[in-house]
Amino acid sequence: MNQENRGFITILTGLYSFQDCVHFLAAIRRFHQEPIIILIDRVPKYLYPFLTAFKNVILKPAPNSENTVLSSRLAKLALYEASDFDKTIYLDSDICLLSDINDVFEDLNEYDLLVTEDVQPYVAKATNLLRGNQEEMLPHVLSTLQSVGLPLQEDSIQYNGGFLAFSKTNTTREFFNKTQYYFEIVTKNQDKLLLKDQGAFAAAFATVKPKNKILPPTYNYLSKWKNVYDIEAEKVKVLHCTYPYRPQFAKNITRSTYTRIFDKFAGLFLPNQVTNPWRKK
Repeated sequence: MNQENRGFITILTGLYSFQDCVHFLAAIRRFHQEPIIILIDRVPKYLYPFLTAFKNVILKPAPNSENTVLSSRLAKLALYEASDFDKTIYLDSDICLLSDINDVFEDLNEYDLLVTEDVQPYVAKATNLLRGNQEEMLPHVLSTLQSVGLPLQEDSIQYNGGFLAFSKTNTTREFFNKTQYYFEIVTKNQDKLLLKDQGAFAAAFATVKPKNKILPPTYNYLSKWKNVYDIEAEKVKVLHCTYPYRPQFAKNITRSTYTRIFDKFAGLFLPNQVTNPWRKK
């Protein structure tokens, strides 16, 4: 194992992502041996051994909430404090590595943060952050976000929250503190805004201006939007999709005796991911 103090972190709030998380761990262990922290909430403790069956997995409590979406959002804001590492790669638990990403750890020698842009990167067009009809809201996105107190401009960018790598620096600490501050604004304006963290992250970037590097979509390839990308499949390093819709070549990455047995019985004690209400929020 690399002796450098570095590792991975993910979030598991509720049972709907449990199968994803098992395969997430299998994918990480296919290419990396660094420790993996899971911020966990609303998962019965008798299921914990399915996660700790993988080596060097650390379970820490995520912010508790009956709303698993809110718990997940709050856990993402707490990543800096929750991480035990000098260099941390956060990945959503429905991500599958297709290769090692040692280069991301290496880039953290130079940068505070490494991020990937959202499929729709311009905040001024980010109707995904607002409540209401998207076509009707399009002309009012920026003015609505500014009206509640988010310091965003025409050229502000939203980053996809499924991937975030950071080093432990004073600038990064300030960035996460500001993100928490702006997310409180988001939660207080639920009549206008959806409960998402991209707006708060974009506002923190605009305020703190950390030294960051924007990685290409190959580091956070959302299979849902595959028709938007012009990328050859073999170049994708980080595939972002739920297990039921994962292409076979990615399922082969995590296939083992353990995961085959787990998958066989998962349908008996886990909610159906296909009809999962979590993913509709």
